[in-house]
Amino acid sequence: MSLRPLILVVDDEPQIQRFLRPALTAAGYDVEQASTGAEAMRLAERRAPSLVILDLGLPDADGKTIITALRRQMETPIIVLSAREREAEKVAALDLGADDYVAKPFGIGELLARIRVCLRAGKDDLTQSEILQVGALTIDLPRRKVTLANAPVKLTPKEFDLLTLLAMHPGRVMTHRQILQKIWGPAHVEDTPYLRVFIGQLRAKIEGDPASPRMIVTEPGIGYRLAGD
Repeated sequence: MSLRPLILVVDDEPQIQRFLRPALTAAGYDVEQASTGAEAMRLAERRAPSLVILDLGLPDADGKTIITALRRQMETPIIVLSAREREAEKVAALDLGADDYVAKPFGIGELLARIRVCLRAGKDDLTQSEILQVGALTIDLPRRKVTLANAPVKLTPKEFDLLTLLAMHPGRVMTHRQILQKIWGPAHVEDTPYLRVFIGQLRAKIEGDPASPRMIVTEPGIGYRLAGD
């Protein structure tokens, strides 16, 4: 039995399949491929992949329905791979449970980096430490203290909760709705301007240049990610 992580690639474009199999294999992964939603679900149930790369435009189903079906059965990381340009499609996929997205056309280097982040985050979730470390940023959860390059950072309770949420998923995009629901509750999922104010306050405290942030990165129209490197 192989000990290499298994990646299930779900895409009906033959050229994508031909490109991804050797690239992923060379990067140290085993690969299964499916061209339809039905085939993807059969393989996912039988093989229990470490990660799923999923195109939204499948011949027998919308990829978002596959995300929903997968999430009913497993917590396997899902990276959406799609040519759809509409931000609403990306946001919907992430809100349904996808962990990240990569737009077509894409570079293999970017995709491999996103795969590493998702697989690493999955391991971190299993052994969550009381201390979160993201680059020079350290978050002491029990004591609710934050340091940046060993210098203390004074945060309000909500700023601390917001930064902690992003730090628990380093390198992974979180949508406005996901953040607002987790930090402020379901009644505030549409309060994007409110979130923007808090992000600005956080950047002012942890970024070298808040006008050109390098740690809390904006995904335009979608949400934010905390740079993991």
